[in-house]
Amino acid sequence: MKMIKINQVPKTPRESPIFTGPVTMQPLVDESLSKRFTITHVNFEQSVRNKLHTHTSDQVLIVTEGKGIVATENEEVTVGPGDVVFIPAGEKHWHGAAQGSTFSHIYVLSPESTTTQIEE
Repeated sequence: MKMIKINQVPKTPRESPIFTGPVTMQPLVDESLSKRFTITHVNFEQSVRNKLHTHTSDQVLIVTEGKGIVATENEEVTVGPGDVVFIPAGEKHWHGAAQGSTFSHIYVLSPESTTTQIEE
């Protein structure tokens, strides 16, 4: 067993064209601990989101702080702490902070999953 305290994991800035602004990540479970899951805490600055994308594996989002939006091509939902969102492999989606709010979530994804950015 391994206990991980999120507030003790350093926040690493993540710059990528998939994000519309500043994001930090806190790796919680990586391939050195699990061959089946990658678990990361992601922190979005106010109004920042990622762009429309897909994954080759299912993804689970667990909201930890703030107010966020998770959207597909056909649906947009507002989420808050304690909410859990399941996104099936291949579904086009985006997620991030609601207007005027910061937002944090934990994501669970297969380490073998590939992300394809659709929106430029």
